[in-house]
Amino acid sequence: MAIRHASARWEGGLKSGNGTMKLASGAFEGAYSFSTRFEEQPGTNPEELIAAAHAGCFSMAFSGGLERNEFPATSIETTAKVHLTPAATGGFEISKIELDVVAVVPNISEEKFQELAQAAKNGCPISKLYNGGTAEIVLNATLEA
Repeated sequence: MAIRHASARWEGGLKSGNGTMKLASGAFEGAYSFSTRFEEQPGTNPEELIAAAHAGCFSMAFSGGLERNEFPATSIETTAKVHLTPAATGGFEISKIELDVVAVVPNISEEKFQELAQAAKNGCPISKLYNGGTAEIVLNATLEA
């Protein structure tokens, strides 16, 4: 299966520094800083990219589940809200991700819609990653002089 790439570069100290993140596909490259991440200043941040990934993943998973159950969607619009909060052990953590979805799905009952939405939330690979998934995280660290 596919292996996707993205990169980030940070220069300087935590509060005084700045960085860039970019997708290998070239579809996105953006600057980020302490203030864009923790102080609501304009610009991107890692959590915003996580939100975009989760919204996209969920929308596709939901579409697939609806289609497999013979309820093809006309449209699915998902907004993900990633909550970055102080961790009890210090630092920060993603404490919650809210998925708000509005979909147009002809001929489906509310009960079936909710059932398939929940299944998509549980089955989406990004949901699995943040819900106690079993993804192996491999670190290859190189110190340059």
